Amino acid sequence: MTTDSNSTSGNYLIRHASLRQIQVFESVARNLSFTRAAEELHLTQPTVSAQVKSLAEAIELPLYEQLGRNIFLTEIGETVASSCREIIDSFTNLEIKLDNLKGMKRGRLRVAVVSTAKYFIPIALGEFCKKYPDIELSLQIGNRDTLLQRINENLDDLYILGQIPSTSYELKVLPFTPNKLVIISNRNHELVGKKVSLERLAKEPFIMREEGSGIRSAVNKAFSDKGLTINERLTMNTNEAIKHCVVGGLGMSCVSEHTLYLEDKNGPLVELDVEGFPIEKSWNIVYPAGKELSLIASEFLEFLKERDEEYIDL
Repeated sequence: MTTDSNSTSGNYLIRHASLRQIQVFESVARNLSFTRAAEELHLTQPTVSAQVKSLAEAIELPLYEQLGRNIFLTEIGETVASSCREIIDSFTNLEIKLDNLKGMKRGRLRVAVVSTAKYFIPIALGEFCKKYPDIELSLQIGNRDTLLQRINENLDDLYILGQIPSTSYELKVLPFTPNKLVIISNRNHELVGKKVSLERLAKEPFIMREEGSGIRSAVNKAFSDKGLTINERLTMNTNEAIKHCVVGGLGMSCVSEHTLYLEDKNGPLVELDVEGFPIEKSWNIVYPAGKELSLIASEFLEFLKERDEEYIDL
């Protein structure tokens, strides 16, 4: 009797939760919006609400809280959302395997990169999509802290970043290609063409990346190791904004050399010869160690490893 009862209990969600409910709740949890989930899934908002309500009733615990027009996942909601993504990923892999057996190449590829990688990853993705034109593509761009959050929420297949963050997952880390951090200034600055010490650089106003940026962390360490303080004038959260500020004469900055990829060699930005720079970093391809990559994600990973620096031509 006990065995039968346990067996029934173990199959409770299988009998009471549908794949549609799982798909709908995953979209709501990811977007934190019933409206955006409805738009993404081409459903009406009442249908989305009804599906989430049915799943919550099956689980018998609240999945989210609503404050005004905003929704927030509960702790159990976060756990359920993560499991929903794993189920969806498993079905996606099954679809890809079936497509491969039919001679078809399609599927979903989700890539998230730090903002400085946006200068070469779109080129690589463009070439990959020529090979697999029917794939569904998602590219997310953010700073290191943003990617850390996405890794912890298992939102993407592959991540490309420099400094490896501490996460709740054990990570598989594959070094990809060098990523040099350089100091730039306006071409008309008096330090152009000179050997510059960090002590001298510390006297100049500096344009810094936002909190959570890997570049900000690297620059802070370079100065603090010498007992120096950065003369921070402005904080910017994009490389383009930083470059415009430097062109405008507002100060120096540190950027990935890749951000200068499209710059005119005789343009208004110049790389300075500074003590301790460039800082030699590298890009890494990262994903949770226990994650089963989809066939398309595995194909893209091999594609990047084979091409290596082909898309980085400075």
